[in-house]
Amino acid sequence: MSLSQLESYLWGAAVILRGLVDAGDYKQFIFPLVFYKRLSDVWDEDYAAALATYDGNAQLAKAEANERFIIPEGAHWNDVRALPKDLGRALQTAMRAIEAANPGRFDGIFGDAPWTNKERLPDYTLKNLLEHFSTQTLSIANVPEDTLGDAYEYLIGRFADDGGHTAQEFYTNRTVVHLMTQMLRPQADERIYDPTCGTGGMLIAALAEVKRAGGEHRTLGLFGQERNHMTASIARMNLVLHGVEDFHIARGDTLEAPHFTASDRLATFDVVLANPPYSIKRWNRSAWQSDPWSRNSLGTPPQGRADYAFFQHILASLDPQNGRCAILFPHSVLFRQEEREMRQRLIESDQLDCVLGLGPNLFFNSPMEACVVICRASKPPERQGRVLFIDAVNEITRERAYSFLKPEHQQRIANAYHTFTDILGFCRVADLTQIAANSHSLSIPLYVKRSLIRSGADTGKPEDQRTLREVWDDWEQDGRAFWQQMDALIETLDGLTAESKPDA
Repeated sequence: MSLSQLESYLWGAAVILRGLVDAGDYKQFIFPLVFYKRLSDVWDEDYAAALATYDGNAQLAKAEANERFIIPEGAHWNDVRALPKDLGRALQTAMRAIEAANPGRFDGIFGDAPWTNKERLPDYTLKNLLEHFSTQTLSIANVPEDTLGDAYEYLIGRFADDGGHTAQEFYTNRTVVHLMTQMLRPQADERIYDPTCGTGGMLIAALAEVKRAGGEHRTLGLFGQERNHMTASIARMNLVLHGVEDFHIARGDTLEAPHFTASDRLATFDVVLANPPYSIKRWNRSAWQSDPWSRNSLGTPPQGRADYAFFQHILASLDPQNGRCAILFPHSVLFRQEEREMRQRLIESDQLDCVLGLGPNLFFNSPMEACVVICRASKPPERQGRVLFIDAVNEITRERAYSFLKPEHQQRIANAYHTFTDILGFCRVADLTQIAANSHSLSIPLYVKRSLIRSGADTGKPEDQRTLREVWDDWEQDGRAFWQQMDALIETLDGLTAESKPDA
């Protein structure tokens, strides 16, 4: 199958559910069904190949097919498809049987969808879904792992697009993720971690970047933690469908109970990629003040926004020698006054390597601008005492209400980061004394001045001879920092009510 055919086939299942299930709930039904169909078809493929090898000996063929994974008697896709009624219960039973038969690998992987709720999923709807998915064979020969993985990512994006304001927690713009991996350059044999991994897209992008660079991707260790049970299950399915074998996806709240630890310390990683939930208010601030994992080296964030709690967790998770991270944040973490002391300690620790400002509308259903913050546990000598600021707000393309970074945008930004030098109007290297002189604000317009049109003095023109465009560009440049500060003030006022409430 071509990728476009596969995408149309997968989206056809969502069309069957439309009107019966909220768009935000499509994922809990469709992803497990795709995964179940894939497992059954791959098992059949292995069985048929083994049957030919062993001259029709069914017992030997079955034993070999079970080496990849086991599908117990009565739990195959075709077994459920053949039933005339109670399909929801049959699906649930078959999925649980497969999980139990493959301990450690598939534990809980199908999630907890309400398959037996006939008001939401009557038998005729499930029958339609089963028949729809049965029109194609999802064997490896027919649909290679990379192709199915790409189609899975497409489906994740479509569900995020239909899912409303919560989509940001479920899906991160893939072009931004690709840029982040290009900047960090993950290598073979490295351990890669995402503390809020969602559906696993950042881990898969890191794997893809190692492949693209010609590295041995099978030596990577991929680690993630995700609070939402269904989303964590989708991440595991996503990694399996991409052909990844060495991965560890844990369920749970990373701030409250980090899963990856070593003795009495956090486990550390070579690469950390993250898009933490923005400015969450319900978190245990009082526990953070005496955090047993020593993640509060910069201080305790305000109750109204936990951004710097995630930030500090990530810093504490970096390998002391080689650790590096790229974190997607709202712009306001760069200059909010209530986090100034933590920001100052971060800057003075000299772990901050780069601050990248991105353009608007890169996230589903949100016009906000975001930034990527890159840190290193141990910066190379030529970068010590300095921070690179990149203003990439114009490195963006918008088509059909969707904004993204083209490959040339990603390449320009990544090249600027790796070159680590000034480019007029685009990026600037600032030393720590310059940042301190700006009250430790990391607001990008304080450091990168746009080169197109500045004041009358810059252009050599008297004030009354400037064009309207020149006046407008001048006003826009000078106003950016001001309006960013105003946005931060509004966030602060919004968080005052959270501050007055007991810790969640």
